[in-house]
Amino acid sequence: MIKINLLAEGKRPVAVRKARAVPAAGAPREWAIWFLLGVTLLGLLAFGGWWWTLAREIERNTEEIARAEEEVRQLEAIIREVEEFKRKKAELEHKIAVIQQLRANQRGPVTVMDEISRALPELLWLDRMEVGPSNITLAGRAFNSNAVANFIENLDRVDEFEEPVLRDLQERGQIYAFTVVFNYSYLQPAPAEAPADGGAAPAPEANGGAAPSPPAAGGTGSALEAEV
Repeated sequence: MIKINLLAEGKRPVAVRKARAVPAAGAPREWAIWFLLGVTLLGLLAFGGWWWTLAREIERNTEEIARAEEEVRQLEAIIREVEEFKRKKAELEHKIAVIQQLRANQRGPVTVMDEISRALPELLWLDRMEVGPSNITLAGRAFNSNAVANFIENLDRVDEFEEPVLRDLQERGQIYAFTVVFNYSYLQPAPAEAPADGGAAPAPEANGGAAPSPPAAGGTGSALEAEV
């Protein structure tokens, strides 16, 4: 009779399975340790690279700031020169404006004197001239009444003078004393027009075109007093 030991045959696979599972237990742990070491090393390398890049960028920015500060220091001197130039330019423009204003203010009286001098005929001279803001009073003497009439006519020809008015005319021996009053305006004086031939403008003519001159008769000289 044949006997089969079933218990012995059933235990062998269990022993084999246990023997095969024991050697493979430490491999995953060792692999995980190496993996962690690798990741840590890569992290350290990445952090070192980032730190080196950041340090280089900081150094580059520092150099750019230093160059910019140097340019600012150089430009500050130029800015000060420009400001000084602007200040001097403003002062010069102010002085020019003052000079032009003074010339404009002097143009009226100077033109008045010039026009009155041109209007003087022969045998007539002035003793007093009073210039107001808009009117002029002339007092003088003449050897005849025709000279006074010629003087008034010459004054009436001046565009800036209004029609002269003979306020007083008295005969004193051989001399005629007169007073003439008229208004004037030189707010916008017109520039003198030069003749087409380039010569000087002729003076107003009176008494046959003779130039005005103070009388020499009787030992009386020509006198002109302006009271503003």
